[in-house]
Amino acid sequence: MSAQSVVPVETKPVATVKLVEHHHSPVSTIGVDGTDNPDIDGGFRTLDHFASAAVARATFGLSPAALMLAFADWSIHLAAAPGKQAELATKTLRKCRRLATHLVETAINPNAPDCICPLPSDHRFDSPAWRGQPYRSYMQAFLLTQQWWHKATTGVPGVAPHHEDVVAFAARQWLDMLSPSNNPFTNPDVMQRTMEKGGLNLVDGMRNFIEDASRVLLKEQPVGSEGFKVGETVAVTPGKVVYRNHLMELIQYEPTTKTVHAEPVLIVPAWIMKYYILDLSPENSLVRYLVSRGHTVFCISWRNVTEEDRELSLEDYRRLGVMAAIDAIGRIVPDRKVHAAGYCLGGTLLSIAAAAMAEVGDDRLASMTLFAAQTDFTEPGELQLFIDDSQVQFLESMMWEHGTLDSSQMAGAFQLLRSNDLVWSRIVHDYMMGERTPMNDLMAWNADATRMPYRMHSEYLRKLFLSNDLASGRYEVNGRRIALQNIRAPVFCVGTERDHVAPWRSVYKIHYLTETDITFVLTSGGHNAGIVSEPGHPHRHFHMAEMKADDLHHSADEWLEISPVHEGSWWPAWADWLAARSSDGQIAPPTMGAQDKGLPPLQDAPGSYVLQQ
Repeated sequence: MSAQSVVPVETKPVATVKLVEHHHSPVSTIGVDGTDNPDIDGGFRTLDHFASAAVARATFGLSPAALMLAFADWSIHLAAAPGKQAELATKTLRKCRRLATHLVETAINPNAPDCICPLPSDHRFDSPAWRGQPYRSYMQAFLLTQQWWHKATTGVPGVAPHHEDVVAFAARQWLDMLSPSNNPFTNPDVMQRTMEKGGLNLVDGMRNFIEDASRVLLKEQPVGSEGFKVGETVAVTPGKVVYRNHLMELIQYEPTTKTVHAEPVLIVPAWIMKYYILDLSPENSLVRYLVSRGHTVFCISWRNVTEEDRELSLEDYRRLGVMAAIDAIGRIVPDRKVHAAGYCLGGTLLSIAAAAMAEVGDDRLASMTLFAAQTDFTEPGELQLFIDDSQVQFLESMMWEHGTLDSSQMAGAFQLLRSNDLVWSRIVHDYMMGERTPMNDLMAWNADATRMPYRMHSEYLRKLFLSNDLASGRYEVNGRRIALQNIRAPVFCVGTERDHVAPWRSVYKIHYLTETDITFVLTSGGHNAGIVSEPGHPHRHFHMAEMKADDLHHSADEWLEISPVHEGSWWPAWADWLAARSSDGQIAPPTMGAQDKGLPPLQDAPGSYVLQQ
């Protein structure tokens, strides 16, 4: 509701002064005689944005208000819960007794069992050196303390679930920082390396730290990424840019087979990332693999937006992205439906586009594939720790100041979700042990930052994350509410076992939102490595099962129990699935672009947008 609809407006003339908001915001007029004016709110909101943006620079984009609210909720309810307090006091005594007993037992018998073991996913203490004293005692004391704090931050009566998650997460981050594995004097591997090298490992580590810090300050790529250059060593699958607008370039890849399936494939990547995660080195390029299987492949390469694009909306991405690409493909490959695939945020956008197409009877999609893409946001996993009204307002102020949100500004939040793997293990390896973590193509791609426009990302967070409009049937396209239930094209959906961005049980909810045939795959790996899962990659497996539109629905856990497990990559299964839903027989490859229809090849792949910094 606008301010004008709730604030009465005086009709008598008033003297005014001009107030121009930052970054091309509309001009407001303020009555100097003290009368109410609806436009005054704009000036006050500008001041709020300035204040929040200034704080954000010191907090790396995390809202202090959100954190304080969570801790206030937890501490007030804990203070009012004598039973919980007594439980924690009892557990303190028990854990002290367990630790003391363990110290006595190991003093008598060094092979005595531990009183507590790390979680299976915690690899900080895997080294045999942790079995010796005093390091074993450090580890046991830390693990008992960690367990106690988990109990203290969870199960407090009356605490809101979101606040409980935030407090438990913050406590875990604080404890991870204090872990004996992160202290050179309490880490046996670091101590042994220091004695072997005479301290030179610490000298090398300091050199590594200075080099990394200088590259961050100078906004340069991390060490080793120079070996992965776009168009030279990654994103090298041959193709042409056949269409370009303000928001994207459409790449058509050259065929490598004499005949191809009649229906082309369109890939819609997320614009939070450069598209070439699906076209990395030749040996692990999904694009190259599809082409080798006889598919005509098109891929969107999003423009890296600037401050001038601050008003681009989610609807602009649908219209100038997915729909413009489908229109262009229809001119290059006429009278053929399209197999459309979307990754992450690109998959969410594709779902919106597919539902909007179904609403008006547009049946140009032969199938829809979603890679680690959510359509229901009620359970977005640990990412919800950073998404609430307070945090979104904070992010909006950051974006308001610059017109965009840089993916590097979000990198800290994503790294915190896996701090032991992405932060502390690197500090130990690179700065304490003095060794360099080898760079690979996926790591180099991850460092190739992109930006997102202010308006689009604000709409995405508020309409999808906070309000869940898409799953609830409230999302509007062209003034009409759309429904995922109207999608009739068959769906292939991929979730990944260790996804912190789009948890697979959340991705699985597509089963509850559509009335079509769904083939669901759960693959090993995380949000990125699970999708970049080329054939021949060791230690890969996946579950796969199809559910017809009229089948009885299963819960995610029930599906996991009944779905068969397959070893290896899921890529061949998807290629076979696409082929089975394509026309019988194959045809000669289409021309590159459509010169006679105004779509001549513009330049060689990977194009120009992917090179924008």
